[in-house]
Amino acid sequence: MMEREFAVLVIGDEERTRSRLREALGASGWRVCTSSSVDEALRLLGAGAPFDALVLDAGAGANGVEELRRWRNGGGRLPVVVIGAAGEAAQELLAGGANECIASPWEEGRLAAAIQKVVLAARHLPQNEVRENRAIAPDVDVGFVSVSEAMRRVFEMVDRVADADVPVMIRGESGVGKDVVARAIHARSQRRSGPFVKINCAALPSELLESELFGHEKGAFTGAHTEKPGKFELADGGTIFLDELGEMPVALQAKLLQVLQDEEFYRVGGRKPIRVDARVVVATNRELEAEIERQRFREDLYYRLNVVSVRVPPLRERKEDILPLVEHFIAKYAEDGDPPEIRPEVLRRFLEHDWPGNVRELENMVRRLVVLGDEKLVLEELTVRSGARGEVPPPPAIPEEGLKEIGRRAAMLAEREAIEQMLKLTGWNKRKAAARLKISYKALLYKIKECGICDPRLAHARENG
Repeated sequence: MMEREFAVLVIGDEERTRSRLREALGASGWRVCTSSSVDEALRLLGAGAPFDALVLDAGAGANGVEELRRWRNGGGRLPVVVIGAAGEAAQELLAGGANECIASPWEEGRLAAAIQKVVLAARHLPQNEVRENRAIAPDVDVGFVSVSEAMRRVFEMVDRVADADVPVMIRGESGVGKDVVARAIHARSQRRSGPFVKINCAALPSELLESELFGHEKGAFTGAHTEKPGKFELADGGTIFLDELGEMPVALQAKLLQVLQDEEFYRVGGRKPIRVDARVVVATNRELEAEIERQRFREDLYYRLNVVSVRVPPLRERKEDILPLVEHFIAKYAEDGDPPEIRPEVLRRFLEHDWPGNVRELENMVRRLVVLGDEKLVLEELTVRSGARGEVPPPPAIPEEGLKEIGRRAAMLAEREAIEQMLKLTGWNKRKAAARLKISYKALLYKIKECGICDPRLAHARENG
């Protein structure tokens, strides 16, 4: 197996050939996407899909030479390996822009060697020098998937500050992966053997947040039947990650500042100071400078925490990460069965979408695709979301089934929206929601599964578990 994975786009009109190529190249540790025609593949490339090489079955389209030559003349530079071509046909393909041609029957080892050769040549690398293009070192597993230059710079900064043992402020929009960056800082630091403790400052009201952070003594308030250590105590010797810091009430910010200055605090209702040694990493999707102007955030706390600032770019600024993330999430949610093959049209739409919810939105979309197994529903939802933001959506595809199928899918989308709203109104009490929707409890459970609706509390629990 190679030390570095390549991204390969396989083009072939026969499913059997595509499957064999997908299996053979996947066994080499490479990412493989497939397309049933040259036209589809070119549309996918035109949308910005990041690949290292193309593998073309010579039988995929009668005008393969002309299509290849036209793509090359239009600026296409990816290396191309053609299988199933020999003699005069191979010469013609090589003249049209192919880098290598392999006659049938082709051997998997020879094909892998040919791909490696042309990719490394295109990158001007010696064949015995293969560079890791993951944004995070392979010996630190924090669940991060990226191939983009933007995220490589983020993790270069992570490497530089991991052992500095100073506060770090991670900034970025909701859903970009700030949590993963925080875990990477801890995993690469000298505190890696200590605990990593996370708390979401937006998830709890002020009085509960203070108790969660600093703990409480027995009898400190109604319901405090026993003493309870806070997150800072639990993080002693490790890292505490304060997510959504901008949501912390101003009164509580003063106590946090005291901890940073004195490295000690009092539990709620406590009289004895507690000393801790915990590195503080915070994250925010707010512009804290503007919050300071509005007197919603303490300026002295801001400067105490903003020793090092790391900005995580939104997904729309690093679209080359979309396909690796799609592949990652498909593998994650298709554990109990064969992962579905996603058509190039869907991947193209994924690449065109701006993803205002960033990686979290993409993950939910892929999960819905795996659960429902219906690409049409996902395409429709992307169209709706694009239209809601004022983008000009592509014209909707009319299904072969006709008006009846359109009505069925529209009804399903409407049902999902109504069910989600009712579940929110009832605090995800399914029995109450079923009664108010005037359906049976069993029918509601079926609809929730059919529509791919996920309880956000479960996701929150996993994040904090």
